[in-house]
Parts: sequence; C-alpha cells; structure tokens
Amino acid sequence: MDRAAQRLKRDHLGAIARVDGADGRCWIERDTGAASFGLRWLARRAAAREARALRALAGIDGVPALVAFDGRVLRRAYIDGTVMNEARPRDPAWFRRAHRLLRAMRARGVLHNDLAKEANWLVRADGAPAMVDFQLAWVARDPRSRLFRLLARENLRHLLKHKRTYCPDALTPVERRLLARRSWISRAWRATGKRLYILIARRILHWEDNEGRGRRGVR
Repeated sequence: MDRAAQRLKRDHLGAIARVDGADGRCWIERDTGAASFGLRWLARRAAAREARALRALAGIDGVPALVAFDGRVLRRAYIDGTVMNEARPRDPAWFRRAHRLLRAMRARGVLHNDLAKEANWLVRADGAPAMVDFQLAWVARDPRSRLFRLLARENLRHLLKHKRTYCPDALTPVERRLLARRSWISRAWRATGKRLYILIARRILHWEDNEGRGRRGVR
C-alpha cells in the first residue's frame, strides 16, 4: 500500500512515525525493532501492553483505535489534537468529559497509569479530551480488586492535579479532599520509585517525565 511516513521521535525504545496512507487514513506507527539491542525486549513488552489495552478499549471515544500489532510494530489511529501543556484547557467541561473517559475505561477494567504526563492528554480539534501512550496501562482480571480501585483513584488524582493547574476555581469540595488524601502507593512512589523512574527516564532513555514541565507528545 502506498504511504508517506514522517518520523516523529526515536529513542532507546524504538522509532515513532506518523503514516499517511494512500486511502486517506492516518496512523501512528511504533517500531520496536529500532530499539537499542539491550532494551528491545522491554520495548516489545511495552508495545504488547499497549496493544492489549487498546483492544480492551475498542470503540471508546477519546482512545486511539488499534490498527495492528505484529509483535514488533504497533499501529494505532492518529488523533487530531494538541497536548495539554500547549492547549492549557481552562474549560471545566473538558475536565468533566475527561473524568467520564476515565470512568468508561475503568468499566472495561483498564487503567492508563501514566496520566501525570501532560503529553498523554490531548485537547482534540473539537475540544474533547483524548488519551495516548498506553505503554504502562493495566488490563485487570478483577476490576473489583482493592489494588485496581486504589490505582483507579490515583489515575483520577492525576487528572485533578491538572485541573488544579489549569482550572482551579472549578474544583469541587470532594475533589479537593481527594487531592489532599495521598494513598500509600502515592507516598511510596514519591519516596522511592519516582526517583528511580526519573533516573532511568532522563539519564538513560533521555525522556522527560513531564510532571508539570511539559513536552510535546505523539498523537
């Protein structure tokens, strides 16, 4: 099939390109074959995790559709939108719709788990929210488990942190209380895991963790 590809990014976990097909369709292509040799297993595991989550979320508005995954190359639909740190959403309606999107995903037993990054949130051309980059997503066997419910609350807290940044006056009393209560997972992450993550992401993989700093995302 005739196609035109534009490389968007390359790092130790592979190459990402936007592909425009001759039929007018557009998708994002993640090639784990371009990953560093020692990290190729990790890149393919992350891609498989994303593919599984996108299959589970098929048909939900605001989540990119999975086009194909062959174990090496993942293709997902392109979403026309602007990353949060550039769009800076200040409409309370955007955050309400983003909350509904989280609930729809939770009903399918899926958590994104990387929503602190503003680059993983999009403001679409029509003003609606969307999410991208599901490499850390979890498709749970039992969405009723205590761990799933705890992590679901953490996913929501990340959304509320963004709301506090861009639309603080719209926070409800319940949302303010939720922001004020940190779970043991959040406390442990800040004390230990986050430091290790930043070391690996910035020093080894040359990423930015984007928590309040912003970087351009891949849509």
